Amino acid sequence: MAHTSLKMSADAKSAASTEQRLLDDAIAAVKDRAMEWARLPAITKAALLRECIPRVLDAAPGWVAEGATARGADQAEEWLAGVTPTIRQLRLFADSMEAIAQRGRPALGRGSRTGPGGRLAIDVFPSSNIDRVSFAGFTAYTLMEEGVDGTAARRRQASFYKQSDPEGGVSLILGAGNVSSIPPMDVVSKMFVEGLVCVLKMNPVNEWVGPYLERALAPLISRNYLRIVYGGADVGKYLVYHEGIDDIHITGSDRTHDMIVWGPPGAERDRRMKDNDPVLQIPISSELGNVSPVAIVPYEYSDEQLWFQARNLVTMVTNNASFNCNAAKMLITAEGWSQRDRFLDMIAKGLGSVPPRKAYYPGAFDRYETLVGKRESVVKLGVAKPGTLPWALVPGVDSAAADDLFRVEPFCGILSETRLGSGDPVEFISAATSFMNDKLWGTLNAAIVIHPALEKDTVVGGALDRAIVELRYGTVAINHWPALGYAFGTPPWGGHPSATLQDIQSGLGWVHNTFMLEGIDKSVVRGNLVVKPKPVWFYDNTKAGAIAPMVARMEAEPSWLKVPGLLFKALF
Repeated sequence: MAHTSLKMSADAKSAASTEQRLLDDAIAAVKDRAMEWARLPAITKAALLRECIPRVLDAAPGWVAEGATARGADQAEEWLAGVTPTIRQLRLFADSMEAIAQRGRPALGRGSRTGPGGRLAIDVFPSSNIDRVSFAGFTAYTLMEEGVDGTAARRRQASFYKQSDPEGGVSLILGAGNVSSIPPMDVVSKMFVEGLVCVLKMNPVNEWVGPYLERALAPLISRNYLRIVYGGADVGKYLVYHEGIDDIHITGSDRTHDMIVWGPPGAERDRRMKDNDPVLQIPISSELGNVSPVAIVPYEYSDEQLWFQARNLVTMVTNNASFNCNAAKMLITAEGWSQRDRFLDMIAKGLGSVPPRKAYYPGAFDRYETLVGKRESVVKLGVAKPGTLPWALVPGVDSAAADDLFRVEPFCGILSETRLGSGDPVEFISAATSFMNDKLWGTLNAAIVIHPALEKDTVVGGALDRAIVELRYGTVAINHWPALGYAFGTPPWGGHPSATLQDIQSGLGWVHNTFMLEGIDKSVVRGNLVVKPKPVWFYDNTKAGAIAPMVARMEAEPSWLKVPGLLFKALF
């Protein structure tokens, strides 16, 4: 799907830009340790990871407080989206390093089986029995590429650790500006899956978290396996073409990616793209956003089911003021679905109950105005105060139109709705799959909501399985927010591998992926249509503030002794 060129954000200015000579020093310092890091025994790497975990917890109170202020959020959100996924990934990679030290590779998930389309499916969540109890009903598996069987998956798994004398290299991480866990999780993925030392450039929008990461990751920084630097676009430009950089990973916009890879727009870029002659001559991986769809398969849902899923959607929209690459942006309903209006009313009710959030990401106001400012159909919800934007619900977008809402990631609090297909579930699933693949921009994540009675029907269940295989998205979620795949850590996270450098969509390459799988097609996350007790990440969970720090401490040091307290807090 072609992408309409609309700038992701205004230029963000750094308040702590690193001097050029110190940038050179940082690159030289880690480069000097690249081979040492690459050849460091896995058991030693595991110990370094475990050293970092209590440091994250020590840094957490300040991290959470400052992050909540910077983003206009409550502290529970920063615990759940920032601190906790970081701790979880550190611990899971430590487990994998210890498995490599003992057996040469991690376990092949929690088991494997034949999945949709006859493909190999590797179960990656729950990753422990405590996970199974804490996230009852939630599962995730990795669907492998066609032709990758169990033997091939084991042979390709953790390939870096099969090298006898790796040379290593330096990866530049251009950190995301929205979610504070993205930079450290990208760093850890590059270091422990690919064996690269890293220079992390903080994005000016969230450079506030840099000092906390310096404290938390001190065991890696003090040994010059990692350095953290600061600055805006000028620093980024200097670093990406630095002769000491061997690899780049960016979480940001496709505009920035294409500027790095192909140069500025114009005839020369066109020529380079046609001839596959990029300006950048080193590997680059990326995660670049998405017009994230949620398709609800037509059925006669109960009021409880509709209300749960309406709140599920509202959570996807309002979390982090909707400055998430996986925030729900396009609701897809069926022509003739009798409950459509009621469902939209429930969504509006939920959005209207959430006070508009601080629009902290640069360019958000212009982007919002460009996409919905002149639309007659838009419903604006909530009383916006200075510095905030009301939530926008845009129903009835013509599915046949060449509308910017299909081609531009809003990256602010906008949820649109479009209708297509018919009331027949099989026809709708097929139409929605084609629409998501061919009409919407991006390949990062998509969700399908479906009643369990439909799934039990052989014909409808078969249509769902075909959709899971055919959807060109890196994560497909059934009944829930695809962001869970990000937070769980074990599922690979990234854009679908059908993208190319010339048509980058949501990016190429995988992060997280603590089982170190290769030959990946996508991750699939599943959960029940209604979950009880209410998920801690839901916008209307009034207990989240008390539960969130307990979840972080559980991730730091899992113990069955902590489970009763968590369950009691969630239930009572």
